Amino acid sequence: MFWGDRDRASGIEWIDAPSNRTRSNVTARYSRSLGVPDSFPDVLGLALRVETDTGHADLELASTGSGLPLRFALVPRWVPSRGVFTTLLPYRGDAGPVLIRARPLRPSLPADLPGIERALREETWRLSLSFATPGGPWHPFALLSLNARGGDSDIRFDAGSSILPGARMYRWANAVRQPSYDAVQRRDR
Repeated sequence: MFWGDRDRASGIEWIDAPSNRTRSNVTARYSRSLGVPDSFPDVLGLALRVETDTGHADLELASTGSGLPLRFALVPRWVPSRGVFTTLLPYRGDAGPVLIRARPLRPSLPADLPGIERALREETWRLSLSFATPGGPWHPFALLSLNARGGDSDIRFDAGSSILPGARMYRWANAVRQPSYDAVQRRDR
């Protein structure tokens, strides 16, 4: 992940004043949430584990809309390179609620997981990271570059426990998120 200049503050330290101002290592996992065949649209997920001064933080994004009101709705998609991924539920920053979005730039990726892995062995998938208040415009802050390198498929992402530096979870957001997260963790064991 390459940090860029920000045109305004988000109220979250990880965005506004990253410890490494130029580059951070990221581990990512892409998923299809409903498990339907690749020929059908699905709610797509993109989980990111980012290095921080104190270890790591997890960021969990899902396919949503970008504008209002669809930035608060899960949107099924066929391929990950069309549409956007957002946090859906806001983090609590110093200045109030903050959403984070990953907008794919290039290349176009196929729908099936083996095809995505093949494509990412040949070319880097670039996504623009930005933040917004729930009703505000998006403000870019970093460029994410992802490749298929293999790695630990047993990583358990948990954005509720491994929170971004300077961010907090609203109690109501954690109450909405935690039951489905717990169910997925039980299913995957």
